[in-house]
Amino acid sequence: MASNSAFRSSHRSERPIPPPQPSSSASRPRSSRPASTRRSVLSASRPSSHFNTHNEDDADPGRVRVAVRLRPRNAEDLSSDADFADCVEVQPELNRLKLKKNNWSSEAFKFDEVFTESASQKRVYEAVAKPVVESVLDGYNGTVMAYGQTGTGKTYTVGRLGKDDPSERGIMVRALEDIIAGTSPASDTVAISYLQLYLESIQDLLAPEKNNIPIVEDPKTGEVSLPGVSIIKVRDLDHCLLLLQIGEANRHASNTKLNTESSRSHAILMVYIQKPSKGKVENELSTLANSTGNDLPGGDGVPVVLKSKLLIVDLAGSERIDKSGSDGHMFEEAKFINLSLTSLGKCINALAENSPHIPTRESKLTRLLRDSFGGSARTSLVVTIWPSVRHHAETSSTIMFGQRAMKVVNTIRLKEEFDYESQCRKLECHVDYLTAEIERQQKLRETDKEEMEKKVEECQNSLVEAEKSFAAKSESLEKENICLGLEIKTMLDELNLQKDQSDHMCDELARLEMSLRQTEQNQLDTFTYQKVLADTTQMYEKKIAELLQRIEDEHSRSESAQEELSEVKILLSDHQRSLQIKGQKEINDLELKLQEMHQLHKKAVNELESLKTENEELLSGKEMLYEELRTALKRLSDEEKQRKCLEDEIVNLKKPVAENNFDVEAKKSYMKENSGRVNSGHMSLLYSNQSRETLSGHKGTIAKIFEEVGLQKMLSLLRSEDLDVQIHAAKVVANLAAEEMNQGLIMSKGGARLLANVASKTDDPQTLRMVAGAIANLCGNEKLHVMLKEDGGTKALLGMVGCGHLDVIAQIARGMANFAKCESRGIKQGHKKGRSFLIEDGALTWMIANCSTTPSSSRRHIELALCHLAQNKDNAQDFISSGALEELIRISRESSREDIRNLARKSLNMNPTFLEEMQRA
Repeated sequence: MASNSAFRSSHRSERPIPPPQPSSSASRPRSSRPASTRRSVLSASRPSSHFNTHNEDDADPGRVRVAVRLRPRNAEDLSSDADFADCVEVQPELNRLKLKKNNWSSEAFKFDEVFTESASQKRVYEAVAKPVVESVLDGYNGTVMAYGQTGTGKTYTVGRLGKDDPSERGIMVRALEDIIAGTSPASDTVAISYLQLYLESIQDLLAPEKNNIPIVEDPKTGEVSLPGVSIIKVRDLDHCLLLLQIGEANRHASNTKLNTESSRSHAILMVYIQKPSKGKVENELSTLANSTGNDLPGGDGVPVVLKSKLLIVDLAGSERIDKSGSDGHMFEEAKFINLSLTSLGKCINALAENSPHIPTRESKLTRLLRDSFGGSARTSLVVTIWPSVRHHAETSSTIMFGQRAMKVVNTIRLKEEFDYESQCRKLECHVDYLTAEIERQQKLRETDKEEMEKKVEECQNSLVEAEKSFAAKSESLEKENICLGLEIKTMLDELNLQKDQSDHMCDELARLEMSLRQTEQNQLDTFTYQKVLADTTQMYEKKIAELLQRIEDEHSRSESAQEELSEVKILLSDHQRSLQIKGQKEINDLELKLQEMHQLHKKAVNELESLKTENEELLSGKEMLYEELRTALKRLSDEEKQRKCLEDEIVNLKKPVAENNFDVEAKKSYMKENSGRVNSGHMSLLYSNQSRETLSGHKGTIAKIFEEVGLQKMLSLLRSEDLDVQIHAAKVVANLAAEEMNQGLIMSKGGARLLANVASKTDDPQTLRMVAGAIANLCGNEKLHVMLKEDGGTKALLGMVGCGHLDVIAQIARGMANFAKCESRGIKQGHKKGRSFLIEDGALTWMIANCSTTPSSSRRHIELALCHLAQNKDNAQDFISSGALEELIRISRESSREDIRNLARKSLNMNPTFLEEMQRA
């Protein structure tokens, strides 16, 4: 075991690869040293490939190369994100990936290399690390680093030993294998150090007793060293594997929610290589020999030694505490890990933005990697990401880290050292020669000195004479200077006066410009006001036209209500003649209420006439709209309130009629038929009002009907002999079935059976669509499946297929998808066993026949229903015998939606019977 100082060069030659970049502190030139020490000499370097797929297009070989590796989904991802697509889409042929923000928006990123989840360890090494290893063998420093979220496969990519399967070996083992193969044991030296940064303390993994190792920087070169770290010379690959196993055994790891063996420290493998250079460096003393006319022996060159260092860094994964579940001591570990990664990110940002200050001293990790980012090393970075939507934020942060790292450019320098000890003896002879020459030159200088002293005395005499003449000239110049000063003062006074006049003129000019701008602004405001006033006038004209249309609609509805009232009067008169003896009192009461309703109706007609009058007044006052805008707004709001009051009064008028009809129905069957017709008119009037309401108004009307009539009475209307009454009641119940709180009550009162009865008696597509939609909503409640089966709800759903209307088919497909999805969920949770009710009712045959022929909306629901039915193992034989398995295979390949294709593949893979049948086929 050798010390660290044995591998540090006292003198190195550092030469950048063009184009030159500003050098870091690690590559500053050294100060001159005595002649007995070693000296740095520049030497030629050959370019090495780095990411071979891009080096032809990249003009800057010093840029940090970044690759992205996608981690495969695990069992937890497949179960929790079954219905969701991946948030990452890789395009390895374009070296690009897309990060999906949602189902319709994504962002593309370009990298030097993009690996899919199926990429082999060998391909990752050859594309990312092998070019760096080749550069290190040529004498350059290199760094290979893995960065990413915890659990994304950094240690698998970098530190996998592959004892059982050599194809699983990571970058560390493969790099050492290439280094051992590329060096000669006779002339070259290879040594390694293996350490970890744990809780901001450097520990030696090959000698665990060495803890809290300090970092020492050379004040002149800025190079970082670790005194006391074990540096072990390696002989072969087996020796390297043994040392790596020792280091891995001493490394800190813990079990978290995201990773069963989560690394809790940053691991750094340092490989030191020393090998002689094949070339010769020209002796720089030959220049001195040529200048003196004497040849120096041995000037043909000296051997050069190349020293390089390779860093392979396995960073601990960044993690969020709420996802990893770290607490106690693990929380402290996660805090230090995130702090060091944050410091590394700050340095990357500063280098990418060419900041004058790089905060490398904030963390020991950034101090150790000082040469890797912004220094003289050739650096490759592989970032690992998770495809799951649950980790979208961490994946986005990792991708942005890689994008910023790609902007960092290092100054690649070849580091050589060479020994001049053999040359020192040759130089001693030359020093003796130079000493004799200096003595001879000294004698010549003494002779020249005497001659120069004589010349100096002559110069001193001439200088005294010149000083005298200079003094006389100075006096005359001082007098002239005083006169010029007076003249300058006079001119300055005149200039100050002119300056004051100029300032006054500038102020006057600024005032005039300000006045001009104010005038222009006033003109612009006047024009804007006129434009706004014209737009407002047009807007109110449109509102008046809409109000006229609404008044006409109200008038038509009032006429229809009057007609219905006359029909009711006729029915009541007929009923009065038939029940004159038994129900005289009830008929009299009903007549009184009808008279009141007629009076209220007349009042409504009068109000409509008054509205028309007010409307004519509004039209006549249109020319005065500019002066009465606020008055018109208030008048329109009053008219709106009157219209709403009129609607409320009409609804209130219908309440006693509906109540009397229900009372008469309870006593006489004949009145029951009449009440059905009245309620039919009541329902049609309500639906005519709903046609002009918004979605919120529609729901409010349905809720008001439910409160006034009651669900029990609504369901009783489904039993009416009048088909129109049944249809209108079915539409109301269909809207109520959309709310989960009403579904149980509807089923308990036999609502599904009654809806099925209505569907069997009508061919109206709109009615069938409402009934199918109601049953589809009930299918989405797992607790109601048994009742739906017993009441014939699913069979009624299939019975409506014969209608052939696209909207009806869409509702049927939606109901089957809801039913199958709830069944699948119940089987997973253990609530249900056995064959599906849908298969027992014969729905599978219809789904197979229409899976590829129906429109896209219906096809999507049928495909989802097949996928969920396939997840029930008790349905496997039905799928095989009916040909549904072939349709499921087609969906997994040809479906237009990626999430459905993934769900179909999952259903096929999780069923052993399907797998056996597919292998048999």
